[in-house]
Amino acid sequence: YNNGFTDTLMNLPEPSNLKLRLLRLWPLLVVVVPCLLLACGGEPVREALRYDRFAILAGAWWRLFTGNFVHLGWSHLAEDMAGCILLWLLFEDVLPGWRFPALIAVGALGVGLGLLVGDPDLRWYVGISGALNTVWIVGAMLLMRRGDGIGWLLGVFLLVKLVYEQYLGPLPFSEATTGGVVVVDAHLYGAFTGALLVAASLVWRRARV
Repeated sequence: YNNGFTDTLMNLPEPSNLKLRLLRLWPLLVVVVPCLLLACGGEPVREALRYDRFAILAGAWWRLFTGNFVHLGWSHLAEDMAGCILLWLLFEDVLPGWRFPALIAVGALGVGLGLLVGDPDLRWYVGISGALNTVWIVGAMLLMRRGDGIGWLLGVFLLVKLVYEQYLGPLPFSEATTGGVVVVDAHLYGAFTGALLVAASLVWRRARV
């Protein structure tokens, strides 16, 4: 028993290694933790921060952004956070440090503006899935540029998903797991925002040459 306990202690991560792991995770945590905390606030927080067209037009412009970080419920949150973690794992090398949360933030604003301009009949919206599509397309294109075949696979899959959603509606079972209506246009606007960022980056690079 003593030997087993000693072995367990010996195998615990060193404080320095633990600190390094936490430092590595911070780009993910600054996205996940706020979403979790906001979910704990329940319906009052969701109604106060969700994308609400009438409230935005009345001056509550911050809802364009904050609506992406509140969710319909815990199942919706779990689905989005799983996607967020997966994308971070896939693109950690090409989107290190501040780049990952920065893309989420820009994507969130792009989704809000896209819905405001492109979906005038949509009253309200919640969820970060649209902004995740911004990360998805930028990460995939960076992998393509690096010559990584997984980037092409992810890019094609995203394109097929977007086309499917626009013509046939939400993916099968997505509404059941989300717990409400899936606003597929949010995914389109998120991906479009990412594509614009990539295009702007290419123009900037060529202008500097």
